Amino acid sequence: MSHPNARLLPCGRLLLVERVLEHGWSVKAAAQAAGVSRTTVYRWIARFEAEGAPGLVDRSSAPQRRPRALPRREVERILRARQTHKRGPHHLVQHLGRARSTIYGVLRREGMSRLRDFDRPTGVRIRRSIPTDHCGERMHVDVKKQGRIPPGGGHRMLGRSAGTANSRRLGGMGKTGTDYLHSMVDAHSRVAYTEVLDDQKGPTCAEFVLRAGAHFRSLGVVLEEVMTDEALNYTRSRDFKDAITVLGVKHRTTGPYRPRINGKVERFHRTLNEEWAYVRLYTSNAARLRALTRYLDYYNHRRSHTALGGLAPMQVLANNVSGKFS
Repeated sequence: MSHPNARLLPCGRLLLVERVLEHGWSVKAAAQAAGVSRTTVYRWIARFEAEGAPGLVDRSSAPQRRPRALPRREVERILRARQTHKRGPHHLVQHLGRARSTIYGVLRREGMSRLRDFDRPTGVRIRRSIPTDHCGERMHVDVKKQGRIPPGGGHRMLGRSAGTANSRRLGGMGKTGTDYLHSMVDAHSRVAYTEVLDDQKGPTCAEFVLRAGAHFRSLGVVLEEVMTDEALNYTRSRDFKDAITVLGVKHRTTGPYRPRINGKVERFHRTLNEEWAYVRLYTSNAARLRALTRYLDYYNHRRSHTALGGLAPMQVLANNVSGKFS
């Protein structure tokens, strides 16, 4: 890859060479027209004569020989220590007798610099969400339980003792009920669709996935696959299987104890917690649910997403469904 101040890219180098070799330009004139030195012109001409057009492509700047590089046996020793002790470079110093920067450099080059990427007990690399190329390729579906707020507010609004008393008076035994947030998130664009329902049974999940699929299709998204966890309401429910058949998509599950694979919707639910459910005090459950509609509009259309290069989810979706894959 060329550096930011490069005067010539491969197409410009080819033009430079053609001007001298085919059109009869002098080296001096060609250099002045391209804004480079005559030495540069001679270098690209020599590369072209020796290798042809492939010789005009950037080469790696890595040295061909590294006599002072760490021996491979030492690299393997560092990696074994990482897998055995499962500690960071500053802790491995005492076991290896190497500088912390040396240990970190090895771990970074070998793709082992983050402990969170590995399962602690087994040391096996954690399989995370599978990347996608376009919208609709994979739709993540999950349910999040949300405790309802009693009228007048719960313990966050009134304090622990008053909030608990209020909840018991209205709901009995300290329970005011539970909302079930059913969500479908497009893995590529992160556009989310959420409904608040009364339960998470198979028929309810089936009806939700049909409505969610219809919503995304109204946006121009062609659904190919729905991913869920191993919950029985997804894997054993005949209604849910029928809904998948109606949608004409493939149903994929994460496998047991692998929530990270369904991480797009898991992360979305965490974002709901942080930016909607507990971002301010609500005096009633109805007030919080009204705020959800406004938040979903903000999330999809205006909230910038770091994984999308600062774009909002709907911006990415609009580019993709119009054929402009970004």
